[in-house]
Parts: sequence; structure tokens; C-alpha cells
Amino acid sequence: MILDAHVHCSGQERQDDVVRVLDEAGIDMAVLLAAFLTPPYSLADADSLRAANTHLARLMRGRKDRLRGFAVVNPVHGTALEDCRHALEELQLDGVKMVPAGWFPHEDCARSVFDYVERIGCPMLFHSGIFIDGVSGRFCRPVEFEALRDFPALRVTLAHLGWPWSDEAIAVGLIDRIKGVAADDCQFRFDLSFGAPPVYRLEMLRKALAVLGPELLQFGSDCFLPCEARDFVGRRHELTDLLGELDTPRADIARIMAGTACAWLKLPER
Repeated sequence: MILDAHVHCSGQERQDDVVRVLDEAGIDMAVLLAAFLTPPYSLADADSLRAANTHLARLMRGRKDRLRGFAVVNPVHGTALEDCRHALEELQLDGVKMVPAGWFPHEDCARSVFDYVERIGCPMLFHSGIFIDGVSGRFCRPVEFEALRDFPALRVTLAHLGWPWSDEAIAVGLIDRIKGVAADDCQFRFDLSFGAPPVYRLEMLRKALAVLGPELLQFGSDCFLPCEARDFVGRRHELTDLLGELDTPRADIARIMAGTACAWLKLPER
């Protein structure tokens, strides 16, 4: 099984095209993120985020066998908690994506959203690490997400292994392992979507495997829809080639390519 746990919508995609491309790329399931990086959608515009979440709900309708959808919510907006509730309860989306840009995870505006999501039991995905467009990444350093430990039932993925603070990300994830928490019950896991430049990736992955184990690592392409199957295949091969260079056992590769995300999403692994 291949589960791509990090795919961006643009608002221009259609369901049939998405499923066709996943079929051609050999991907069994994908986590789709509501649009927020492509006009007219923007983190700065609460109305646009609500529209993006609505589009995503329509896009997924009837295809939860292949697609999972994460609403995007920005806690700086006064309607954020209600927007989150609407997305998860009325639109029936599956989780929440948040991008700390101009706010820190310890701030009250974010904590109210975390409290709600913890109570209803949905998974969360966060951008972590630097922004490639030059927006300040200081809000997204992995250590800032330690504030989420006040909400121990949250099931959290930090994207991009927090690059360039990947050692810091590994340290955040290590805490539960030190305490002997079973992998599927750990609060943090990390997706290996595009982040570090190629020269860093092998050593970063070597460290993450050695310290966290494959049980806390998951595949995410970070592809933007609409796109072609070759885009997904290329991202997948970038990761599996690195895993091959590290002589990673097949069972561990299978865990990274699907098992970790299945546990995060509370899905049976096929």
C-alpha cells in the first residue's frame, strides 16, 4: 500500500482527474489539504479558507476509499474555532492542517482550536521548518510544537521533518520513545515531504531512522494538484531511493510508505 500523506489542492482540481492520477501513480490513498497557497485562497483571508474547505468537501464526496481531506484553519481569525467546527462536523472533513505564520502554537487563539480538535479526535498536520518563499519560519520551529503536549490526545504530524531544524524535530519526537510509549500512541510523527535540499536528505533520513525508527516517519509528496502521475512517482522514488541507499528493510519501507500514516489516520493498513 502507498499512502501519500501530504498533497495540496489548488481549487482547480476535479475528483475524476485526482483519482485517475493516483491510479496512474500507484497511490492507494492520499491526504488532500484544502487550498491556501494558490489565488484566490490565502491564509490571510478567512472567507477564502472557508471556500477552500467547502471545495475540498465536494471534491472528496463519495471517495473516502481513496481520499482523506484536511481543512485549513488560521487561528488569527476570530472565526477560526467556528470554521474548524463547521469543516469537521458539517463538511465531514477528516482532519486539520495549520500553518504557524504570524502566531505561535502556545498562543490562546491556537489553543482553543487544539482543545476542540482533541475532543473530537481528529488528526492534525502542521507545517514545520523554514518557508521556501522567505516568510519567517521562526513560528514553525519544531520546539514550538512542544506546546501541543498540553493536549496529549492530539495525533500530530510535523511536515518536512522541520528542516533546517531537523535535529530539533527528532528531539521533539524522541520524548515519547524515551518514555516507552508505543509508536502508534506517540503524539508526534513526521512526514518526509520536500524540505531539505538534496545534499542534506540522506544524512537527515539516516538520523531520523536511527533515533525515531520508521514507525514515526511517513511519506508525503507535497505535490500540488492538478498535476501528472510522474510528479507523484518522482517524489516517491526520491524517498525510496534514499531508503535503498540506507539498506532499509522492506518492512520498514512499507511502514514509512503507508503504515505510519494509517495509524495516524486510524485506518486499517491494506
